[in-house]
Amino acid sequence: MGISCDSLKQEAEALAERMRDLYRIIHQNPELGRHELETSVLVERRLQALGIQTARVADTGIVGLLTGGRPGKTVAIRSELDALPIQEETGLPWASQTEGVMHACGHDFHIAALLGAAQLLAGHREELPGAVKFFFQPDEEGDGGAEAMIAAGCMEHPQVDAVFALHCDSQLPVGTVSVMEGRICAASNPFRITLHGRGAHGARPQEGNDVIVAGAQIINAIQTIVSRQTSPTEPVVISVGTFHSGVAGNVLATEAKLSGIIRTLGGRMREEIKERFRAVVTSVAMAMGVEAEIEIEESYPGIINQGAMTRLVRRSAAKVLGEDHVLLGRRPSMGTDDFGYFSHCAPGCYYQLGTADPDWPTRWPDHSPLFRVSERALPIAAALHAQIALDFWGG
Repeated sequence: MGISCDSLKQEAEALAERMRDLYRIIHQNPELGRHELETSVLVERRLQALGIQTARVADTGIVGLLTGGRPGKTVAIRSELDALPIQEETGLPWASQTEGVMHACGHDFHIAALLGAAQLLAGHREELPGAVKFFFQPDEEGDGGAEAMIAAGCMEHPQVDAVFALHCDSQLPVGTVSVMEGRICAASNPFRITLHGRGAHGARPQEGNDVIVAGAQIINAIQTIVSRQTSPTEPVVISVGTFHSGVAGNVLATEAKLSGIIRTLGGRMREEIKERFRAVVTSVAMAMGVEAEIEIEESYPGIINQGAMTRLVRRSAAKVLGEDHVLLGRRPSMGTDDFGYFSHCAPGCYYQLGTADPDWPTRWPDHSPLFRVSERALPIAAALHAQIALDFWGG
């Protein structure tokens, strides 16, 4: 192929303003998972304007298919569509105009960058020795739109041979990439606990079974699964995010509801922790004289970066950014992402792109109401997406 990395970067820079404007439009109009109606329409129209075939999957998901001028393998690149139920506090001129909803994880950046990459590759379609699928998936932050897209056939017709995704990293400076081989993101198991007890007057607690005290004991006890029942070198996180109970300060409640999430790196440890979790919750509830209903969901499988695809991303990133700006990740994240469903179907790699402006005094984390990304990273992301596809075909 006669497409040089230098020319690709120049073309991406020429699209910078277009991508920036698109990013701001999406940021101002965020939509929650499974409700990305306007975002889907915007993506669909942009792809069609580039002569890219589109298909609707999983309600609001979009698959774009760009077929090159020569036959060959098919590579897929993923972006997410959904925002979070967070009230934005950045004060930016292009801040969210939707009350209580914000793109606080960079999915708006991902959309704009992938559409930029689509335009770059579409401009060279006759030179491409294969096909590209552009996955714009719904509900990454919720129930997992990736699994629904796969069930709808997105990895087939043509069959996807490799799949890639980036995620903006608000702690890494613009112009850097971090990539790691092997298991890089946690598997997740959301849980719900409902405690049933006997209500009583707050002045006579002996006449009831206090579900609030029982819930507090359970929260403390399940932390010992991590601190005392697993190896300190084995990553496990158990978090309780909600605890709802009671109707009055002088009444012992009859019911309490807790919810949270278990995170492991998958495999046998995932099953062991679920077993221990059930045993601890049941035992504490019994000791406190209350009944516990436990629901543990099977959710995201975690992400494993395949060796050859990880090395390919490193080579491509070195071309775009320079060898010194490609960082080797050393520890897996206990965060979750449903990209693992895609990479279980085809060899893949998920990597982090720096989006923190070096001039910012503070770097706010994902899911913060103050989260932001540097628009300077958009042409880098678009060029990197395209370079990875070209190197996959060339390799």
